[in-house]
Amino acid sequence: MSKKDKPSSGAAGLCHLVGAGPGDLGLVTLRAKEVIEAAEVVVYDYLCNPEMLAWAPKDAEIIYAGKKAGAHTLRQEEINALLLEKVRAGKRVVRLKGGDPFVFGRGGEEALALARAGARFEVVPGVSSTVAGPAYAGIPVTQRGHVSQLTIFTGHEDPEKGGSAVDFAQLAQAPGTKVMLMGVERLEPISRQLLDAGADPALPAALVRWATTPRQQTLVGTLGDIAAKAAAAKFEAPAVAVFGEVVNLRDELSWFERRPLFGRRIVVTRTRQQAGGLSSRLRALGAEVIEIPTIRIEEPANLREFAELVRDAHTYEWVVFTSPNGVDAFFGLFYRLYKDARSIGGVRIAAVGPATAARIRDFHLAVDAQPEKAVAESLVEELQKEGSLENVNILVVRAETTREVLARDLSKLGAIVDEAIAYRTVPETGEGDAGRASALARFKEEGADMVTFASGSAVENFLALKVPLAKGTRVASLGPITSKALKDAGVLVDVQSPGADLDQFAAAIAKFYSPEKGNEHSRARAS
Repeated sequence: MSKKDKPSSGAAGLCHLVGAGPGDLGLVTLRAKEVIEAAEVVVYDYLCNPEMLAWAPKDAEIIYAGKKAGAHTLRQEEINALLLEKVRAGKRVVRLKGGDPFVFGRGGEEALALARAGARFEVVPGVSSTVAGPAYAGIPVTQRGHVSQLTIFTGHEDPEKGGSAVDFAQLAQAPGTKVMLMGVERLEPISRQLLDAGADPALPAALVRWATTPRQQTLVGTLGDIAAKAAAAKFEAPAVAVFGEVVNLRDELSWFERRPLFGRRIVVTRTRQQAGGLSSRLRALGAEVIEIPTIRIEEPANLREFAELVRDAHTYEWVVFTSPNGVDAFFGLFYRLYKDARSIGGVRIAAVGPATAARIRDFHLAVDAQPEKAVAESLVEELQKEGSLENVNILVVRAETTREVLARDLSKLGAIVDEAIAYRTVPETGEGDAGRASALARFKEEGADMVTFASGSAVENFLALKVPLAKGTRVASLGPITSKALKDAGVLVDVQSPGADLDQFAAAIAKFYSPEKGNEHSRARAS
């Protein structure tokens, strides 16, 4: 038995059969995320969003068991045996399956294999592409006044059965909507069988490929011509097929494919902790986001000195924060030293940028000075408006590598300045981070429409990866300081946020790709 297979803490093993949803990360259930975060082994399929792997502990064993047409990593019997082996070794196993594990996902087979072997298992249902795929294409599978029955069938039956279990004569005459999973490769013979059984060739039909993801494509036709259209368009799996009058509602109800960043793949290089804020905004605008953290936040080299300055913060007239990370580091330590916010005394608080100010307010403290422009020089001007700085005691909370402009300029004006080095940024190696490794591999293989940067250190460490930006890949910067770092490195900046606010940053990216600009920015990604 290998080290990885040794029983964990003496507890009995358990396998969670988890529905990973149809692709959109936002459709994954809270329960699924919870069990992934506690997993020791994750076995995942081809259709699972790889970003889910980032939720797993860094020391979790990640195993790909994907199956697609003509390419099976493991046979079903081998997957069953693998799950049983890990559970018997006392592991907490998560088996991730696209959609819902019990809707044509062979989850039932895996559950039976575990049950018959006496192994513990639990099922975490997921959102099935049966309903999510059509919904994201603007097609409700049921609609009062149109249809009150839904029939689901598979186009990919077990080849060892010796015949089809689908009664096409009954299916052809069934009223309401019909949804077919896993049948694009056999669309022509399936359509023909339905037509031969008396189905109406004018019945509206639609295919939705890579449903709920920014790669989604929708093809509309009729039962009589959808197979020919799919062949002409080289429309390949994975796709869900919908047959029924509800397809006609797509023209009015299509919403997902109309979002401003739909079809765009955008890389976010912020720290793992910070990436979510920008990623969620870009996803809400329709983008496919690849998170490749290039830096991570660590404690300062001299933590004792920082702690002493935090302890004595009440002795200063001003405390100046230059970043949200500095705010977090400061108050994380402050509340370990003190139990009462009033212990900060009568000190006044200044912030460089709206994001920093917002983070200060999260701690229920007011911001007394904030410049319109989120740069150190503007903050100095803002503080001067409050009166003379001669002999004013100021504590500047900053990162180890932040520009020293603020302390220098304040000192020139007569202020008595101390600098509290709150944290340092170090290159993110991604060691043991399967999610980051997968994201980086995707970026190298598939490219992206745009790469975003929020700091000079993110620029430096991204370039250190030595992954060349393909022709046509755009670059977006969160503010002038980051833009300068990019330009100094010889990288052209296509989009610069008008401010340090993430909403402004996302809006600037959406505006860059807006039709009002003539849609001159090609949708084709570099291969």
